[in-house]
Amino acid sequence: MQEKFKTDVRLKPETETPARIAPATANRAPVFVLGCPRSGTTVLYHMILSAGDFAVYRAESNVFNLLVPRFRGMKSSADRRELLDVWLKSKLFRVSGLDAGEIRTKLTAECRGGGDFLRIVMQEIANKQKVARWADCTPEHLLNMEQIKREIPEALFIHIIRDGRDVALSYAKQGWSYPLPWDRHDRLGVAGLYWEWIVRKGREQGKHLGKDYLEVRFEELVANPQQTLSRIGSFIDHDLDYERIQRAGIGSVSQPNSSFTGESEGTFNPVARWKTKMTAEEIAGLEQLIGDALLDLGYSLASNTKHAVSLRAARMRATYLPMFEAKQLLKRTPLARFVHLDTIEIEPEASV
Repeated sequence: MQEKFKTDVRLKPETETPARIAPATANRAPVFVLGCPRSGTTVLYHMILSAGDFAVYRAESNVFNLLVPRFRGMKSSADRRELLDVWLKSKLFRVSGLDAGEIRTKLTAECRGGGDFLRIVMQEIANKQKVARWADCTPEHLLNMEQIKREIPEALFIHIIRDGRDVALSYAKQGWSYPLPWDRHDRLGVAGLYWEWIVRKGREQGKHLGKDYLEVRFEELVANPQQTLSRIGSFIDHDLDYERIQRAGIGSVSQPNSSFTGESEGTFNPVARWKTKMTAEEIAGLEQLIGDALLDLGYSLASNTKHAVSLRAARMRATYLPMFEAKQLLKRTPLARFVHLDTIEIEPEASV
């Protein structure tokens, strides 16, 4: 499978963009590549950038999931001034290639909220790179699609979904799963429940977006890249030619960045790792927690437990699903202003 994501082309510099290929009449709508983290959002985003005529911005913008709640919705001029003071000192600005004075002036004059902020910044990057379109890849913006649509009405949304067992495995490998102390030995289970929760929330919002929302499976992108890219290309009205994408090779298109560093070039395969990386006991325990969600999404189960709900599974579901919901609601309260500023730095590009 590694041949579908790797070429011999060198990694492109962050400020370089492929040759412009879209005709002048092409759709200019911004594209949002979203999903549960560890689901392949980065590789799909880099594929779209590699197709040409999209601004190359190798970072997550974090506008709606971090900046908007941290700076009280950017509603007052004081909030926006504070935002700029922080953002212009962050890595998020430094990789943009923009002039600090120029973008401060434009944002001060025109920005009235998160949608304005993201649109202005990304369009200025596109203008500087002399391309027509821009895309955003902040996975957790999956929870903000309806708000984004209100503020950027022309936005298009691609929700990439991956097998929750592979997502949970990757989360646990990276140490990104944070169970309560008494569940410290069940990082896979907590990660799996987060996958179920955020995918469900995204799909619920997607139902209200109609034709401007598309679901894509990570496994299909790996197995049939050109067919899947053609479907996405029709959705965003852009030519996503797989051979051209491989030649451009931006980021993880040419250099897959896996959580599993022990995999050699000949054995790299990001699909169904859980079958060989989890024990039978781990698989059964995880499927007890998220088996129904896996089945609803068309994934088959491997364990013989028929995902019977144990006392452990019932307790964990009753604990963590409401906890994820409460944390999201907290971002809508004044307490959101205490988001730590370090989180506004760039996170490492997501591995698969």
